[in-house]
Amino acid sequence: MELKNKKMDSKLFKTIQDEVLFQWSTGNEVDFEEAVKYHEAIPEHKIFSRKLSEASKLGNTLIQPRAGVALVDKHIELLNYLVNEGEADLLPTTIDSYTRHNRYNEVEKGINESRKAGRSLLNGFPAVNHGISLCRKVNESVNVPVEVRHGTPDARLLAEITIAGGFTSFEGGGISYNIPYSKNIPLDKTIYDWQYVDRLMGIYEEAGISINREPFGPLTGTLVPPCISHSVAIIESLLAAEQGVKNITVGYGQCGNLIQDVAAISTIKTLTEEYLEKFGYKDVVVTTVLHQWMGGFPQDESKAFGVISWGAATAALAGATKVIVKTPHEAMGVPTKEANASGIKATKQVVTMLRDQKMELTKELEEEKNIIKAETRCIIDKTIELGEGDIAVGTLRAFAAGVIDIPFAPSRQNAGKVFPARDNMGAVRFLECANIPFTKEIKDYHYSKMLERAKYEKRDMSFQMVIDDIYAIGKGRLVGRPR
Repeated sequence: MELKNKKMDSKLFKTIQDEVLFQWSTGNEVDFEEAVKYHEAIPEHKIFSRKLSEASKLGNTLIQPRAGVALVDKHIELLNYLVNEGEADLLPTTIDSYTRHNRYNEVEKGINESRKAGRSLLNGFPAVNHGISLCRKVNESVNVPVEVRHGTPDARLLAEITIAGGFTSFEGGGISYNIPYSKNIPLDKTIYDWQYVDRLMGIYEEAGISINREPFGPLTGTLVPPCISHSVAIIESLLAAEQGVKNITVGYGQCGNLIQDVAAISTIKTLTEEYLEKFGYKDVVVTTVLHQWMGGFPQDESKAFGVISWGAATAALAGATKVIVKTPHEAMGVPTKEANASGIKATKQVVTMLRDQKMELTKELEEEKNIIKAETRCIIDKTIELGEGDIAVGTLRAFAAGVIDIPFAPSRQNAGKVFPARDNMGAVRFLECANIPFTKEIKDYHYSKMLERAKYEKRDMSFQMVIDDIYAIGKGRLVGRPR
């Protein structure tokens, strides 16, 4: 395996496909030509890419939850509840953890045990084991577009089954579904495996079926500075575009400071389009998603609704194409369908109220946009340089050198030397930049922001700030102030 950012040729794709479809019995169900005909018959209002493009043109923010259970009928019941009671605009099918690790024998046991118990004993929908016809049953049983959301390092068989099964959007990427999720999986392997996933989407695209692809924006979901998540999203977009993907949704996890979050949503679209055009991918449609707060949640439901509503307001004011919703049971485990619907409705109310409002370009907002752009370009341009023009090669070298360093990621291929913390206004900055290739001006900017907070709190700049910030939201604050 020699990793290059080059479109996979048909002979190699077919060789790998034969191996992939052999991983589980439902792989025998895949018939590409038949799947294309099936997609051609899907009503336009149930196609993810079309609904996102329409929302983007109109300036609307669509609402999407997370959800998935083991049994098909129960899953359909859940999804319809989230539309009928929760008023969701878009739906997920969240995949179970065994499937995410390609442990299909254990999935089968989980399905059987769930049937005996009459309830889900898996933490998601086992799409591979259920197979194409049951995936189609899910999609045919709801009246809005459905996306596959998961967390799978090797998602090749999952992609084959679910896209043939009528899903019209597929989340993840070779970086975003490895470094924040896994400890020992080689990065070159996951990027290579996801080139296959993206080539599959590209082949559908060439047949006239546009599948939306969404790199996972929040990464570890804990104090991730915008330039880090932006860099990963841009790289995964470039990798996908090379394989023929034409519809991409780039994401960002809410950090909590309104100005920074609005700037982040604006710049991630601008920067992604900038680098796509730079590499010659001029016909890719780019939309955006804001993930509501991904860190610790208050256990109290009323306080949790406060966090959810702040995320909703941020998405609306930033003009995100869609927002991924949290629930008031976030701190207590898997939510009930009622709690999930409540989070959606709270978000919908705020987004609807703010539909005609957007943040004006103030001096502070313009400054934040400029710093995010400058930081991101430092990282991406160095990655391109390290790869001698090849973004796939450059990405491997960038992680090895700490040029890309995702905070708090478990992967051994991640340097783990960067420490983010909040400044005095709650924006996420760098307490320690480590080997990220910022200019002296950018490094001085972060130092000054952290020093301002330290003086205000009358304490030294230290790792204790990071710890305090991680637990702050759960304690009702954004900035982790000392007692």
